[in-house]
Amino acid sequence: MDIGINEKDRKKIAEGLSHLLADTYTLYLKTHYFHWNVTGPMFNTLHLMFEAQYTELALAVDLVAERIRSLDFYAPGTYRDFVKLASIKESESVPKAEDMIRELVAGHEAVVRTARSVFPAAEKAADEATADLLTQRLQLHEKTAWMLRSLLEK
Repeated sequence: MDIGINEKDRKKIAEGLSHLLADTYTLYLKTHYFHWNVTGPMFNTLHLMFEAQYTELALAVDLVAERIRSLDFYAPGTYRDFVKLASIKESESVPKAEDMIRELVAGHEAVVRTARSVFPAAEKAADEATADLLTQRLQLHEKTAWMLRSLLEK
């Protein structure tokens, strides 16, 4: 393979993207779980918001995985892989609606940190395609975290 990025750099980028994929998939699962189980006075608002968010995350995992494949590495895809690679932890119970929001804010912020951590490798290799993907993910997750945080203001 000769796309202008050597194998060592492609591998480092793919490893970083694998962490991003795991965080994104874990956040997808958590958001979908909360969508199914939210209750209380904000039910309709949160149910619809969480649906829009998990739908976007489902599309995002595909973009990240396909970027890993474009770099000629295999994308992780098992729960075992994701548990090892993700910085986001599963919910062990069904939290109250406000706690769901707090967990999702923390999840989106974690994805932002993970995406930022991949930038140095992408920039070093002049991998503009990965940098563009990371920028798009950062914008979306920062905006989503802000919107969720705004629901917690009293």
